[in-house]
Amino acid sequence: KAVKEVKQGKIDFKVDKTGIVHTSIGKVSFTPDQIRDNAKEFIATIVKLKPAAAKGTYIKSIYLSSTMSKGVKVDPKSVDEI
Repeated sequence: KAVKEVKQGKIDFKVDKTGIVHTSIGKVSFTPDQIRDNAKEFIATIVKLKPAAAKGTYIKSIYLSSTMSKGVKVDPKSVDEI
């Protein structure tokens, strides 16, 4: 059931109490294009789930990292054209 849901586009993510969202968007075996496409889809999903009452900047910063590495900062304005 879980594999079927993932293939249909289900996205699992966690949000901590400070508003930081954590999710996995790829594996080492993925191509850069696959990771980019997954990241774009995830950000689009987050934007779609934005509450109507939320005002101002909704996504303040984006960092990508592997499990045991430093994060790479991504300019949120560069992904606004999703």
